[in-house]
Amino acid sequence: MDYLDQQGIPVNATTFSSLIAACIRSKSLTEAKQIHTYIRINGLGNNEFLRTKLVHMYTSCGSLDDAKHVFDECTSSGSVYPWNALLRGAVISGGKRYLDVLSAYAEMRELGVELNVYTFSNVIKSFAGASAFWQGLKTHGLLVKNGLVDSSILRTSLIDMYFKCGKIKLAQRVFEEMPHRDIVVWGAMIAGFAHNRRQREALDYLRWMVSEGIYPNSVILTTILPVLGEVWAKKLGQEVHAYVVKRKNYSRHLSIQSGLIDMYCKCGDMGLGRRVFYGSMERNTVSWTALISGYASNGRLDQALRSVAWMQQEGFTPDVVTVATVIPVCAELKALKHGKEIHAYAVKNLLLPNVSVVTSLIKMYSICGVLDYSVKLFDTMENRNVISWTAMIDSYVVNWCINEALSVFRSMQLSKHRPDSVVMARMLSICSKIKALKLGKEIHGHVLKKNFGTIPFVSAEIVKMYGSCGVINGAKSVFYAIPVKGSMAWTAIIKAYGYNKLWQDAVRLFHKMISDGFTPTHFTFKVVLSICDQAGFADDACRIFDIMSQRYKIKASEEQYSIIIGLLTRAGRIQEAEDL
Repeated sequence: MDYLDQQGIPVNATTFSSLIAACIRSKSLTEAKQIHTYIRINGLGNNEFLRTKLVHMYTSCGSLDDAKHVFDECTSSGSVYPWNALLRGAVISGGKRYLDVLSAYAEMRELGVELNVYTFSNVIKSFAGASAFWQGLKTHGLLVKNGLVDSSILRTSLIDMYFKCGKIKLAQRVFEEMPHRDIVVWGAMIAGFAHNRRQREALDYLRWMVSEGIYPNSVILTTILPVLGEVWAKKLGQEVHAYVVKRKNYSRHLSIQSGLIDMYCKCGDMGLGRRVFYGSMERNTVSWTALISGYASNGRLDQALRSVAWMQQEGFTPDVVTVATVIPVCAELKALKHGKEIHAYAVKNLLLPNVSVVTSLIKMYSICGVLDYSVKLFDTMENRNVISWTAMIDSYVVNWCINEALSVFRSMQLSKHRPDSVVMARMLSICSKIKALKLGKEIHGHVLKKNFGTIPFVSAEIVKMYGSCGVINGAKSVFYAIPVKGSMAWTAIIKAYGYNKLWQDAVRLFHKMISDGFTPTHFTFKVVLSICDQAGFADDACRIFDIMSQRYKIKASEEQYSIIIGLLTRAGRIQEAEDL
């Protein structure tokens, strides 16, 4: 602008429109305010075209307040364009601005502003971000009434909204009603299933899309690769990899490269994961983090820690995700020195107070036996969430500070973060350990109130709690009230009988579990063999051991071998013990 002034070159609305577009790309609020000042100096402050552009500019630079101030100065409140710019800014700001979007949307309708496709697209995106299902459903009805529902943009937005609200069947219905489906709507369906952890459906829709002659783009590839890793679909993953190699431009996408590394590592093939990583022409922090995470998930913990140093030697700086990935590795190795170094790095690089990093540090210090550090970190946390509360409860439990764990649970009940199903299960487990029946009943009441009783791991903990506290009838009542019993519930009731020395009944229940068509897990066999050990049931233990290894092909652990050998030895059956 200074150069234009010096040269005496006149400026107009088109000049400023280009400058605003450049500012939107740079997202610099300082430059945005300078441009706005120049617009006023040049007498274009009342230009409605530029005002709409300014609203868009400020929202893109993250200053919704400045955008609202410019918007309030607009004289043509009947024009949809400044409204759309304001709505877009509120959507970019996330779920916290949902009420602003709702208010602006209601005001537009009251003023009779003619809403267009982009208005509804922004509004639906906001509802999706806030999981505002009923508002979204009403808007869907309005689209049908106004004849806008045939828009591909709006149908895609509706699909995204329904998925984010957990209404999968409604999303599928919108999709099935579409006569023409482009790659964007296919991508919305695949991403929606992935978001709701419906991996098989995501893969089914990918296959369906390809059978329709539409091939995945870079967005769909980055969505589907984590899904393939989660379901261990290595063969299909290799097919996707071959497709990426064939489409050479995709091979250069670092996000796709990182996705391939992550996919192979999740499938347990570190060799192929490393080959993709080291065969890549370029690497970045994300690809390094994917490799580190792969080492960690495949039990190569020392290599995961070393990779952090190698990454920095290559000139890449660990980010929040890298740090949150490495801290649990330090915890598992009980590498307190490394953990402290990473903590110092996080402080130095302003990665705190990130909630996931602080939560990982709380767990790491407690596992390494430095509970005081965990307490200090938790006490100084400004923005706690359910996971951080759970981490603090776990930290006390790991260090056998049961009363302190209960105190944190009580504080959590009074906070804005109410205990979720995981916290309830943790607390029930504590009640089992300390035989706190009164508190266990109280938590059982909370479980019923919040309808957590249908969650398998919660109902199993309730059964075990009553059994541990000697109330076997309470354990039986809870067990028989479970509508759909799985292996967790059966294992819990068998354990409850064991707690009460009803060993013969426990063994009978185990056989009933099998005869009723339920499949015992490794944990079920561990529990029932332990009961046989306590009761001295050598014959029962041998039969159960054979069922485990022969019928269910479960490999026996050293502990299970030692139980059988001990029982046979005590029964004087030395030869049988030696034959094992």
